[in-house]
Amino acid sequence: MKPQDVLKHPTRVLTTDQRAAYFRDGYLVLPDYVPAAWLDRLRAAMSELIERSRGISQSDAIYVLEQGHSADDPRLHRISSPQDQHPAFWDFMADPVMTDLAADVVGPDVKFHHAKLNVKSGKGTQGFGWHQDIPAWPHTDYSPVTIGIYIDGCTPEQGPLSVAAGSHEGPTFSMYDDAGNFVVRIRDNDLAWLKDDMIRSLTGGPGTTLLLNCRAVHGSMPNRSAAARPLLLPVYSSADSFPYTPSPIPSPHQGDIVRGTAARFASFDTRPLEMPPDWRFGYKPVWAHKKPAY
Repeated sequence: MKPQDVLKHPTRVLTTDQRAAYFRDGYLVLPDYVPAAWLDRLRAAMSELIERSRGISQSDAIYVLEQGHSADDPRLHRISSPQDQHPAFWDFMADPVMTDLAADVVGPDVKFHHAKLNVKSGKGTQGFGWHQDIPAWPHTDYSPVTIGIYIDGCTPEQGPLSVAAGSHEGPTFSMYDDAGNFVVRIRDNDLAWLKDDMIRSLTGGPGTTLLLNCRAVHGSMPNRSAAARPLLLPVYSSADSFPYTPSPIPSPHQGDIVRGTAARFASFDTRPLEMPPDWRFGYKPVWAHKKPAY
């Protein structure tokens, strides 16, 4: 569903001004949005998954490990598809606290695509270079929204997500490097337009929630603090938006209608978009390349 069609529907969570700001800027910050009871459940579930990682010695399809990870000191960058690893995450992602929020920016019929939990352990956890999300999982339109939840909050020292305001209205950039690797990073020579006064560093307390348009240019710095910076990142789209390619982070829940009804017709936005590699033959994550993209 395109923005002009979404705007025909009343909001359920956001104010009219907040929704307008999301479509204008490509992002929105909602301080303390997630209730404490949900945060307690998410923390408990995350602790269970981190505990399981003690038995992992190298990154796999679920866990992306940080340098120095060990059974005695679990250090994680990411947990892929947390909704498939612990039921509390899927309960949360399918709850109206999330699906009604998604509906305010994608339309009343909401589809789930994928999710990840960027734990970003402290003491030097890696950041991620400037990039756009939609080239990794292209859809028939640009309705997909990532809703990020800072489970424990985020300070400037923890490598917060940063976004270039208004960049979602600009072009989409290649996510391939000069060697043809899909590294999910914009080449430096394509970033001359990015000025400091465009960059918004998104911080906040526990439960602070971020809405990020799929075309928005964003990234993050390393976490230099001692504390982890867990950021839960489910992705939703309008029900009439369909992926062109398999997801690089597959899930049995991909395509589930979590609010409203399924679509009989597809929504199309014909602005051009470079395609990712063919994920049917496996996903080589960006950190696996010789020249990391973060």
